[in-house]
Amino acid sequence: MKISEETRLYLVITEEYAKAKGAFEVAETAIAGGADIIQMREKNKPREELMGLGSRLARLCGDKGVIFIVNNDPFIAKASGADGLHLGQEDMQKFPVKEARKIVGSDKIIGVSTHSIEQFIRANDGDADYIAFGPIFETKTKAYHIGAENVGEVVRMAKKPVFFIGGINLSNIRDLLNRGAGRIALIRGITEAEDITLRTKEFKDILRGQEA
Repeated sequence: MKISEETRLYLVITEEYAKAKGAFEVAETAIAGGADIIQMREKNKPREELMGLGSRLARLCGDKGVIFIVNNDPFIAKASGADGLHLGQEDMQKFPVKEARKIVGSDKIIGVSTHSIEQFIRANDGDADYIAFGPIFETKTKAYHIGAENVGEVVRMAKKPVFFIGGINLSNIRDLLNRGAGRIALIRGITEAEDITLRTKEFKDILRGQEA
């Protein structure tokens, strides 16, 4: 499975921001609303629990034609049957993309996080299949944000798919789109919603230019 032109909405699931909903329920309801990629990003669960959850999510996403990504651990990504792996800047110190690809398999998707133009340029010329750039707006998941000023430059330079992430909501997404962005990744913007399916659909419709 590869990232196509229509792959635009990327949900990162972290139960901490899911209002007591489990990761599997969040994934099911978000997929029903049109999520294109699901990432399991659970940093406080035991490894065995992550393996079980990852396997369940891999089957769910496989059945629905959605890409499933595991955060930071290539061994869990491989064992769970995930479509790919996402690596943060610190993860890449332990697992450079080339080494991670040897673990997960050459046919798997690998994405990397970038937090500055300099990091983006390195990733843009590197071996990853997609890039996450942010956090764009203020967010609880990071202690900083980098703003939207470089979004247009990133879009112009991009040689591979770029997902903009960080504090994106229904009030500021159009600012990103006006700067040329076409793909976004979210955590709280979807997981904290009372109706996850509806909220996901709202974001997807905006990305498709179909909002009312």
